[in-house]
Amino acid sequence: MNPQTRTYLLQASLFVLTLFSTTAAGAEWMYGRYFLDPEHGIGWPEFWQGLHYSIPFLAILTVHEFGHFFAARYHQVRVTLPYYIPLWFGLGQTIGTLGAFIRIQDFINSRKKFFDIGIAGPLAGFVLALVVLWYGFTHLPPPEHIFSIHPEYKQYGLAFGQHVYKNLPPESVVQLGDNLIFWFFKTYVADPARLPHPYEMIHYPYLMAGYFALLFTALNLIPIGQLDGGHVLYSLIGQRAFRIVAPILLILFAFYAGLGFIKPSDFVLGNDQEFVNELGYLALYIFGLYLSFQRIHENRITVLLLALSVVATQFVVLLIFPTAEGYPGFLLFILILGRFLGVYHPETHDQEPLSTGRVVLGWLTLLIFVLCLSPKPFIFT
Repeated sequence: MNPQTRTYLLQASLFVLTLFSTTAAGAEWMYGRYFLDPEHGIGWPEFWQGLHYSIPFLAILTVHEFGHFFAARYHQVRVTLPYYIPLWFGLGQTIGTLGAFIRIQDFINSRKKFFDIGIAGPLAGFVLALVVLWYGFTHLPPPEHIFSIHPEYKQYGLAFGQHVYKNLPPESVVQLGDNLIFWFFKTYVADPARLPHPYEMIHYPYLMAGYFALLFTALNLIPIGQLDGGHVLYSLIGQRAFRIVAPILLILFAFYAGLGFIKPSDFVLGNDQEFVNELGYLALYIFGLYLSFQRIHENRITVLLLALSVVATQFVVLLIFPTAEGYPGFLLFILILGRFLGVYHPETHDQEPLSTGRVVLGWLTLLIFVLCLSPKPFIFT
């Protein structure tokens, strides 16, 4: 078997595995139970219902990747077909995938090529995500549908929201954090009489597929490093300006994400052991920021000072606004972005500025990043 055939088999196998993992994850979102739960697990009939989630979600992901693929081919840049990344545990909720990627096999020597290849994927996926969300919000089942998932709610009728949640532990109630696009569809497209309760929206597969697609789009369009948004911003402002802007954006992102993760009040309450524990958590947090910022500057002392400055500024903000909080769920992504994916962008020999049309399209795409970004993607109340 030649190497190219092995590569195709690997890519096909990863796609099949990802179709399985996203279908299983979709079924678990829909029914609120896990496959491998020995007491309340779901079976194969429920698994097939998960296709209502996996097919639209994988369609958006595939359109995104092939947007990159065809733009690269247009510029005669050699690229691979997509590699999909399955993710499923069976005993805990997942999206079903970590996404997909294509490998660029040629050196890209111009800002225009980076721009076209980088922007094509998120724009194509965003358009299909809007279609999926429109379908999901205009084809909502009757509100009584929730009783097929939670038959125990039926005793309260459609006023179940006033009764069932107050007796549940906070970590068991999940609400999707709005972004501007999702909010628009909920407010102006959906029939208010059919709109699910905020805590039950996770059981509606087309809404979840569209929501996760917007989340993936936003993360891809973060204008840092070699993410799609990094390609776009680099192409718009050039190498010199990007080397200034990109690390600032990463530091601000980390500042927001970690705000409230560790509070000054944590050190004035409790006993000595709790104080020592909090110091340990603080040290780990600072070390995580240090790793996240390590590729910003070659001098380790400078990097450490950046991490300490972020923590100190967070503490000052919390002393003034004690209830301020970010979203710690982003911290792992920031670590991966800053430590492994990189903050800066590879330099291109051709630094010719973009055409006016591309400049307008580039800033509109960064506006899409803002519209798709959820400051708190999941809210546990």
